[in-house]
Amino acid sequence: MADADQELVDLLEAVWASYADACTGLTEEQWKAPTDLPGWSVQDNVVHIVGIESSVLGRPAPEHTPPDLEHIRNDIGRSNEVWVDSRRSWSGADVFAEFREVTGERIAQLRTFGDAEFSAESWTPVGPGTVRDLLPFRVFDSWAHEQDIRRALARPGGFTGPVAEMAFARVVNALPFVVGKKVGPPDGTTVVFEITGAQPQTVAIAVAGGRAGVVDPPAAPTLTLTLDAEAVACLGMGRWHPDDALAEGAVTIEGDPALGRQVVDNMNFMF
Repeated sequence: MADADQELVDLLEAVWASYADACTGLTEEQWKAPTDLPGWSVQDNVVHIVGIESSVLGRPAPEHTPPDLEHIRNDIGRSNEVWVDSRRSWSGADVFAEFREVTGERIAQLRTFGDAEFSAESWTPVGPGTVRDLLPFRVFDSWAHEQDIRRALARPGGFTGPVAEMAFARVVNALPFVVGKKVGPPDGTTVVFEITGAQPQTVAIAVAGGRAGVVDPPAAPTLTLTLDAEAVACLGMGRWHPDDALAEGAVTIEGDPALGRQVVDNMNFMF
């Protein structure tokens, strides 16, 4: 597993390098610019990565109690906010320096790991796992927040290449769950996602026996949604409100309009 494990580390190093590229040369105004995540600025997104990786490295959380903020909705959000709010008085430059130091230390640590360390027990967002299991989540989370920053700053990038392919695949792989579990249309329903832009592909999902699965695109699907990769990601990760995406023409619905609206409304698979 050694080569495969270090390939995951390569991806993590690459996404953090792209993250740093997105944040290089920012003014203080840009650091404080709002993003699609309620209550979080560009700077806050950077601190979020710092907080998680600091925790993984065994560094203690700040002795800080954030105020009751409207965007904090659960215990995970409250935990994230401890780090984020503790750095809100910092300059962007200081936050960026901490990001470089913490992520650099994490990569250096991972480069020393062998099979035993990668197989060690670890927390993951979906429950107990191993360090090996955690790394793809860290790549995905880092890419998602990098894209939040890039949209806020109008600095596009990082949407092609191995990191983006891996991260975007996680969004696409959630589409059968969206259709089959969250929407739950009757057997015989077929939904096609025509994805354009940086990650072009056609994803067809059919419902049979109460289950949804990927199939070859049918000649006459029940529903076709046409949208670019950014819209898929932003809706899937809960960054864009469905009403806004539809009003701005980010999604085109062909076929059953009611079903189309249901699918768009339920594309957020993040919890």
